[in-house]
Amino acid sequence: MKETMKVAVMTGVARIELEERPIPEIGELDVLVRVGYVGVCGSDMALFQNGFIGDSVVQGPMVLGHEASGTVVAVGDRVSTLQPGDRVALEPGVPCLHCEFCKGGRYNLCPDVYFWASLPVTEGAFQEYVRHPASFCHLLPSNVGLLEGALIEPLSVAFHAVDRSGVGLGDRAVVLGAGCIGLLTLLALRAAGVRDVVVVDLVENRLELARELGAETVNAAEVPDVVTVLAERFGAGPDAVFETAGNRATMDQAIHIVRRGGTLTFVGYTKDGRADLNVNLLIDKELTLTSVFRYCNTYPKAISAVASGAVVLDRIVSSIFSIDEVQEGMTRAVHDKADVTKCVIRIAGDAGAGGV
Repeated sequence: MKETMKVAVMTGVARIELEERPIPEIGELDVLVRVGYVGVCGSDMALFQNGFIGDSVVQGPMVLGHEASGTVVAVGDRVSTLQPGDRVALEPGVPCLHCEFCKGGRYNLCPDVYFWASLPVTEGAFQEYVRHPASFCHLLPSNVGLLEGALIEPLSVAFHAVDRSGVGLGDRAVVLGAGCIGLLTLLALRAAGVRDVVVVDLVENRLELARELGAETVNAAEVPDVVTVLAERFGAGPDAVFETAGNRATMDQAIHIVRRGGTLTFVGYTKDGRADLNVNLLIDKELTLTSVFRYCNTYPKAISAVASGAVVLDRIVSSIFSIDEVQEGMTRAVHDKADVTKCVIRIAGDAGAGGV
């Protein structure tokens, strides 16, 4: 195997350059993975476009990307669960495993988690090979391809959101936002037995995809008042509302839309971390407000759902770019949101039984 690899490095705001760097050396509990596909997340887009997220500012060269899949090419001396040739979905956050949150099973809240491309961590997956602990590399069944494997990370966010909301068979839900996470939340809801789902967005092509995936839709750009329209549709209101857009206005709308005693789940980040909410109405309706920070213990369930056909991901990806086209792919993802539902970077995809 060669000694260097191609790496896409963000060297400035909205600028990515290709470099040759040494292939990582692995430890005894690690595996070396040839990266297959990497999804472009909203956090990647924010860092690329602005050079910061909230108070976290990019200070130097950075490698983006954390939604990754790939093929194992080498294993550490103490690794017995994986072998070269295995195809895996890579869970990008490695917690300390010693703090109270890790010990309590909520390792996504670990304050010392090492999470790819999440500042201050500047290591990401836009590169040909990555070193990763074997315990956070999840084996893909033969009928799940590497392209689907890269989507297990955002699907895990959606599964975690549905789990946190407590909704299930027979409940009714509204999803505010039809971007990638909103559409995956729709799929996770349907896998949980929630059949009556309405998705709200401003972009018609995204709503068209939501309809193809089994939801009713409301185009907020074409109605005078979304709250009134949904009140007419649901009467007392849906049991749960999921805010996935990270928009101040829709966060407040969610309080008005949900039924009394219902559940709000906030998934999306606002640009500046702020929102103006009608707290009095939230109290008067005795709502349960929950939020989602990444996920924990969801990868096995998400992979199983895809393998069984309970969740079908083939319509989510709208654009695929090679590693040599990362600059173009990131620019499209940021500036062409009306047409790009999910942008994916192909590092070294496969043609195995599971798909692309």
